[in-house]
Amino acid sequence: MHAVESIIQAFEKGGAEMYLGEEVTQLQHALQAAHMAEREGAEEALIAAALLHDFGHLIAGDESANPAFDFRHEELGARWLSGHFPEAVWMPVQLHVAAKRYLCATNPSYLGRLSAASLHSLALQGGPMSGEEVRDFEASPFCRTAVRLRLWDDEAKNPAFAATNLERYRELLLRLAI
Repeated sequence: MHAVESIIQAFEKGGAEMYLGEEVTQLQHALQAAHMAEREGAEEALIAAALLHDFGHLIAGDESANPAFDFRHEELGARWLSGHFPEAVWMPVQLHVAAKRYLCATNPSYLGRLSAASLHSLALQGGPMSGEEVRDFEASPFCRTAVRLRLWDDEAKNPAFAATNLERYRELLLRLAI
């Protein structure tokens, strides 16, 4: 089966599940993030990353529902995506949790914008970065794209927002697939 078909099937199977303490489903969250990326004129790879940033939740199974444990969904998703898409898609996915930790360490107002669910996961993910971690993150060539993705991730939690459907992104994913 082609990777894009596997992605669509994963969203069909788990996309209706609520997004970890938020008032949107996994699919609504993904579509909203991708829509925001498009609206800001992001390149196709970053739009795909926005759509797929939480793909690890969809392929992790039941363990991802445990609110007391961080099973590193960003690494799981990026590992799967790295076999099917270029680095410009999967690296922002891998770094979007690190970007949250980075923003908490470098932007005092950012922490106050996080939802209760994001604050909870932040604690599980190691809290704000240390100074050394900040320097290492800033040295990554994907630092900027991961931060952009993170900001869309934070905003993509509006239950009243009517995002496009998943099918709209099929061709984009097919163009990017390797």
